Formats: sequence, structure tokens, C-alpha cells
Amino acid sequence: MDTTCLSHRLTDTERQDFEQNGYLVLPDVLTADHVERLTAVTDRVAAEDRVIQGLEPHARLSVRDFIGRDEAFLELVDWPQTFARVWSILGWNIQIYHSHLVVTPQEPGAPGDPATRDLRLTWHQDSDRVNRELEGNPRPRISLKVAYFLTDTTEPDRGNFYVVPGSHLRNEIALPNGDRKARLPDGVPVAAPKGSAVFFDRRLWHTASANYGPEPRRVLFYGYSYRWLRPRDDMTISHFWDRLDPIRRQLFGAAPTGAYGYTSPTDADVPLRGWIREHVGAEAVAP
Repeated sequence: MDTTCLSHRLTDTERQDFEQNGYLVLPDVLTADHVERLTAVTDRVAAEDRVIQGLEPHARLSVRDFIGRDEAFLELVDWPQTFARVWSILGWNIQIYHSHLVVTPQEPGAPGDPATRDLRLTWHQDSDRVNRELEGNPRPRISLKVAYFLTDTTEPDRGNFYVVPGSHLRNEIALPNGDRKARLPDGVPVAAPKGSAVFFDRRLWHTASANYGPEPRRVLFYGYSYRWLRPRDDMTISHFWDRLDPIRRQLFGAAPTGAYGYTSPTDADVPLRGWIREHVGAEAVAP
């Protein structure tokens, strides 16, 4: 794994912001050239899947389990500017459990009045049954996502990611008449620049929104969880397996010692633990 990630560990201020608000915006984690390359690959995959899914040109597209579709996607799973922050939050017993590529085209026709236009909101927490079957208030974090923005959303109405800051610390939020599509006074659009990454706790109440901007909004979502959580994807990456280093194999579900190694892992099961111990210190991997 690239040791430059050690320069991008979570700072105390970032940790405080993440714990308080449930999300974190990190600008410039991707260069302009890298964004351009990822955009080309994303557009190719989007064009293929729009046909496969039978979607109209202006329909929002979501492609799950997309990492295996191109090596450019694979390299982001342990991207130096973000990955150290992931294990700074969740620790070393982690995996990729879910990924989805989202393209939100521009709304057809005139944009209309910003005060009345349909933002197509659907407020939710991630992981569905996890939120119905786990006890506690708030429920445990278990996972987080890193979203790489390939399109600028620093202005509103560009398919922004909307959040209710701090809502990861409560199981329910006030929805007028239970309407998950309502505009909420404390719901805010995240201003994510092109090339940025947005970290967010799975418990954070959030939603996608409609895009009235000048181009399609493209975002790549990488979900990290503890290794004992069943993945939401089929993990279609077998064609890459022979070229994966031990840490990437951990991230994609390897457990050399068998099923017991997910909840009681040895060093063989979690090479990330040994790497952190070597490069950061034993205190960083304490039980």
C-alpha cells in the first residue's frame, strides 16, 4: 500500500467535524487529469448500463458493484488521500461492502422557479434492514461511504447531495406528515467541488436531488464496513484477484483462516492491521 497515505490520516479537527456533523468534505483529493480519466470511464459504463437497464436519457442511473468494471475504479479503494482517513475512523477490520456509480442527468426543459422546482428528494439512512433490526439510539455506525465527485456541485440545484447535519446521532428525524420527499428546514445541500471526496456516516439522514445544472452529475460511492457485515454487492472482481495485494484482498473479503477469521481475525486475515502496526505503531492497532 502507498505509504503517502500516512500524510492523509484524519486530523483532530476532521474527526471532531465528522463525529459532530456525520459527514466531511475533502477538496482536491483527485487531480484534474484524474477526474477527466474517471469521467471518461464513468460515461462509458453509464452508456452501457443505460441500455442494459432500459432507462430513458434523462433518468437517474445507478450502477451497483461497479468497481470491477475498470481498473480506474479499483485504484480508488485504497486511494492515499482518503483511505487512511477511512481506517482512522473504522479501524483495521474493514472491507468494501458496497459500491455504486450514480449519474444524474440534467432535468429536461426549463428549470423553473428554484423555490418551487421538484428536487426529487428521498430522505433515508443507508443499509435498510440494519436500521430496522439493530437496537440502540443512536444505532452503531458499522459503515461509512466515501463519495468521489467528478462534477462540480458547489452551487445549489446541481444534483447536490443533501444532508441533515448531526442526524446520525438520532434514529428518526421530523418529516412533515412522514413525507420523505419534503424540503426540510435543516436539510442542506453539500457544496462538493469537482475532484472532492465526501465522507459520510451510514446513519446520516441524506438524499440525492434533481440536477438543474449545466452537465450530468457523476459520483462514485465506495462503502466501507466491518468485515463481519455481509456485503451488499456480488463483488464481481475475480478477474482482478491475481493482481491484488494482500490489503486489497482483505478489502474484497478474503479470510485465509476461514469464516471464523471475520470476527476473530488473525494477522493473515487482516494484513491492514500489520501494515498500520509497522508504519504507525502498535498503539494504533490496540484492541
